[in-house]
Amino acid sequence: MKELIMAAVILLISTGVQVMAQDQRVVPAADFGDFSSKTLAAKAWGALSGKDLKSVEMYVNKIVELYGAKAKEMQASLKEYPWESNAKIFSYWALNDVGTGLFILGEAYQNAGRTEDARQAFRRVIQEYLYAQCWDTQGWFWKPAEAAQKKLAELDS
Repeated sequence: MKELIMAAVILLISTGVQVMAQDQRVVPAADFGDFSSKTLAAKAWGALSGKDLKSVEMYVNKIVELYGAKAKEMQASLKEYPWESNAKIFSYWALNDVGTGLFILGEAYQNAGRTEDARQAFRRVIQEYLYAQCWDTQGWFWKPAEAAQKKLAELDS
């Protein structure tokens, strides 16, 4: 019997499933991919489009946990938006992904009707990660802080 229980535990662990003790629900384990800021931001975008607030929070919190300090270091080194080349802008990867992640979080909170949480996330983008930029797949960069400022104006009107 002991061997059967151990085999079941090993199977659950190897398949990435966690069992919640309080009510025995089976919940998929977090998938952070390669843990890169780029992957985490992409997963946050996916969760936002799927209206999955809990996953947005999970991915954005992980981006901030792993890359927030580097992003703040990059932010502190700037006096204006990097503009010289795409390569130059992409070199501020942590700043870009953390700022974008917090913007995504603000959007998710706004969509969920959590207005004050949305305001806090948007303010944080502006106050802490002002020079973050996000690549649009249509071929240009946009600025999460500018978009956050517009969102705040909408929320306050």
